[in-house]
Amino acid sequence: MLNQIDPLTDSRWAALIDDHANASIFHTRGWLDALRRTYGYRPLAFTTSPPDQPLRDAIVFCDVRSWLTGRRLVSLPFSDHCDPLIEAGQLAAACKAIDDERRRGRWRYVELRPRTPAMQRALPFDVCDDYCFHILDLRPAEEKLFARFHRTATQHMIRRAERERLVCEEGHSEGLLRAFHSLVALTRRRHRLPPQPFAWFQHLATTLGDAMTVRIASLGDSPIAGIVTLRHRRTMTFKYGASDARFHRLGGMQLLLWRAIRHAKALGCETMDFGRSDRTHTSLAVFKDRWGAVRSDLAYWRSPPRRPRPVWVMRSAEQALRLVPAPLLSTAGRLLYRHVA
Repeated sequence: MLNQIDPLTDSRWAALIDDHANASIFHTRGWLDALRRTYGYRPLAFTTSPPDQPLRDAIVFCDVRSWLTGRRLVSLPFSDHCDPLIEAGQLAAACKAIDDERRRGRWRYVELRPRTPAMQRALPFDVCDDYCFHILDLRPAEEKLFARFHRTATQHMIRRAERERLVCEEGHSEGLLRAFHSLVALTRRRHRLPPQPFAWFQHLATTLGDAMTVRIASLGDSPIAGIVTLRHRRTMTFKYGASDARFHRLGGMQLLLWRAIRHAKALGCETMDFGRSDRTHTSLAVFKDRWGAVRSDLAYWRSPPRRPRPVWVMRSAEQALRLVPAPLLSTAGRLLYRHVA
């Protein structure tokens, strides 16, 4: 029997996330609360634990309600991965019980985004999306890590940035958030995509506190590159990056990531999570390869199976975004992001 709980109010949640080996930043109350505040999603979790006993397992979701794309149960929106915190042998039965709720009309579909192979093998759902995933082992000494970086694309760019004397700032102040979001808007505009709402980054800073760090590299007074990293226990996650393409040759992005890696090691982190990459975005995957990060497969799973999207629908959506005037892309992001989780 599964019990439904609210991870934002259940007093047992923090202990589970602190203790479970597969828990990540995406399971934390801070991440879930930012999703709720920004997009109105309702976090919920299913567990085999009775209400009067310690929480020994859970599968966390967001109840996404959209007049545009329907109601669905996603674990979790805008999260690269989110392992079910349950024994692999219990996962199939738990998914069946949740899927029975879906069949009774509660949701249009249920989606899970597990990272560990054991969870992926145990899922009774069908693959709906397929990505690359990169993770870097931080346990070697700094000089050994640096030696594994690509000589010209990474090592040389870090040294170039140091010679250019780029100014680097870090924290999660309002000023750094605004500088980073300006770079996000610039980057997304370059790709003809709407940027994430500024409120999303504001809420992350509020709910995650020191677990979130914004890093900005500037040439003089002009921000030229920025990254956002998130930390949970012994893992630092490189979640967002943005830059001004005019200054790519200066190595600002490489310098910021190297500083983040060194900071992670100083904090006792053992891994740097470089996140997912679309299969079609080969340049991003190669960028991560060049840091010595290990590439693996990451699949998302859904019930019922996703129907293939007609090619004309995808092309029409891409064409529509190309026609949106650049100043209106930010408005499009504020209006549309909550519908596309």
